[in-house]
Amino acid sequence: MLIALSPSTSLLAATLSLGTQGEPASLDTARIGGTTWENDVLGDLFEGLVTLDPAGEYVPGAASDWSLSEEGRVYTFRLRDTADWSDGEPVVADDFVLAFQRLFEPDNGAVYANLFYAIRGAEAHTKGEADAPPLGVEAVDAKTLKITLNRPTPYFPTLLAHIAASPAPSHVIAQYGDGWTQMAHIVTNGAFTPTSWVSHDHIAAVKNPEFHAADEVALDGVDYYPVEDRSSGLQRFRAGGLDIVRDFSPDRYQWLQENLPDAAHLAPQLANYYFALNQRDGHPTADVRVREALNLAARREVIATQIMGGVVAPASGFVPDGVSHYAAQTMPGLDQPMDARLDEARSLLADAGYDPDHPLELTLRYSTTEANKRIAVALAAMWRPLGIDVQLVNAEGAVHYSELANGNFDIGRGSWVADFDDASNFLGILQSDSPKNYGGYASDEFDTLMDRAARETAPDARQALLEQAERQALGDYAVMPVYVDVSRNLVAPKLEGWEDNALNRHLSRWLSLPKEE
Repeated sequence: MLIALSPSTSLLAATLSLGTQGEPASLDTARIGGTTWENDVLGDLFEGLVTLDPAGEYVPGAASDWSLSEEGRVYTFRLRDTADWSDGEPVVADDFVLAFQRLFEPDNGAVYANLFYAIRGAEAHTKGEADAPPLGVEAVDAKTLKITLNRPTPYFPTLLAHIAASPAPSHVIAQYGDGWTQMAHIVTNGAFTPTSWVSHDHIAAVKNPEFHAADEVALDGVDYYPVEDRSSGLQRFRAGGLDIVRDFSPDRYQWLQENLPDAAHLAPQLANYYFALNQRDGHPTADVRVREALNLAARREVIATQIMGGVVAPASGFVPDGVSHYAAQTMPGLDQPMDARLDEARSLLADAGYDPDHPLELTLRYSTTEANKRIAVALAAMWRPLGIDVQLVNAEGAVHYSELANGNFDIGRGSWVADFDDASNFLGILQSDSPKNYGGYASDEFDTLMDRAARETAPDARQALLEQAERQALGDYAVMPVYVDVSRNLVAPKLEGWEDNALNRHLSRWLSLPKEE
């Protein structure tokens, strides 16, 4: 169902100034870096078979409709007759075939490939297996696409709203290869198409007149500004330089309620904030006793209330409370009094060989924001009484996540925002072959339980397997969960069409601004 704008749409046309948390690693959906802010840009430029409405509900995108075979394994999508690229060429089924081929191409190392392992042959192709079966993505004709799964996956259509499932312009890639995303060549099928990219400054995009719902898009364009300094973002917002800022420092929420109550949006979100613990050889955190000690000594209540201003909830597990058909799990030991936890942490570190003469030295990396810095400093202070010396290293978002992916850390700040409402979306990043498994956690027991859950079609049995898998990971102290996050946005009151939602996804195609006189 599409949302109709008022007849006065033309009078509301304007360019939106959007402050993102960083800039994309690429505009090539097979080579994105896996950061949440890439959704803001690429979600506007490209449209998959399925898309999101303002409330975060899944609706038809480039596909007008689809059907599912009786056994629940074969989806047949009909592309819109009006789905075109920004150069006027039609979006065809082969564009989706190519997109998935590139997503599962081993050399691309796509961070979201495993999200789509339900597709027949996807995992084998991604891992470069010689006997991989034919990929289950086929063009029946120019406007009909068939996707065959390994097994019934009821939530599969929701995955297709992910930016990694966007089509690839086969006609442009055939001509320019990997250079297809250069500004002189790029074409897009979303509501907007880019015109320029000044690195670390802004990306400019204009309305795509070839978009199938162009008549219902109110904005003339969108300018995306990477704003990693939350204080700077607030200042620019107050000065009218930004219409939206996709985060604000939580310690400013009370001030915002008093001074900008109509602009500050705080809403429930399926998201967590955690620290990856590097379990590769040569890192002290490879020792489970060290990981347990770090977890036991972390005062999550203090972080949630004193640093985050009480706008978040402390986390004792990895999958946030509120995920559908799932019961939140608790890491062993976190239900004990803090004094007992600290005594146990000291004992664990002593058993691991650390004492005043042999202190534990760790490197903690975090991405540069005021809140991240305060949390990192607080954790270092919490661990100092245990004789732990923590070196803090910060970097802007893209560099930070690159260092995590390369394993250059002992403790690394991470977060995960749900791509869809299911526990497997959180737990999947802890599987041993996941590119987002920054800490290198590897457990045969955990992987086996996740594989069994993927094959289980009975909802209650599947839930039990996923909960058992999380208990395994928590018992291994695979990560250090800190809090369950909420979405924080600054939205100009004059902006129309914004709706808070649990996925914190907001496509600019639904928004409108009064046009400046």
